[in-house]
Amino acid sequence: MRYVAFIRGINVGGNKKLSMADLRDLMTGLGYTDVATYIQSGNVVFSSDHDNPEVLEGEIEQEIAQEIGLDVSILVRSQAELAAVIEGNPFQEAAARPTTLHVFFLSASPDRERLEKVDPRQFEPDEFLVGDRVMYIHCPNGLGRSKLAAYPWERRLGLRITSRNWNTVTKLRSMLEAT
Repeated sequence: MRYVAFIRGINVGGNKKLSMADLRDLMTGLGYTDVATYIQSGNVVFSSDHDNPEVLEGEIEQEIAQEIGLDVSILVRSQAELAAVIEGNPFQEAAARPTTLHVFFLSASPDRERLEKVDPRQFEPDEFLVGDRVMYIHCPNGLGRSKLAAYPWERRLGLRITSRNWNTVTKLRSMLEAT
């Protein structure tokens, strides 16, 4: 099966440095094939015989901790899951301005009660919608000025979260389909 691993928080602001060459070597050393990385922010596509993304997450996290000494959080999605994320985009018009559209990948579906405590009006004009272990974020004025992006989502939802912009998400899909 083809997968993408999203490694949270590496190579951001000079912290948790991990070269993509080292990451590719590490992934290959785990027995994964067709390994390719995209940009420096921790996106790696690969093939594996495993059919459980959670097992892959744990395996990769453990190997990075042991071999490189970094404590990182990883979320893995299958090729089909990433395709479903793209197809499920509720902000189709924003895809024409991909810098305004972001995807927050969630470690699990959010608890409804916790999610209902978040008033979306506080973020206007920004907006968000939740899908299957994913949150779509539309920030018409850019992510840098967004109250939505600065909101403590992980703490409020009690989940691990990593985000990618729309360009990255669609490029990763292309990479998954190329093999």
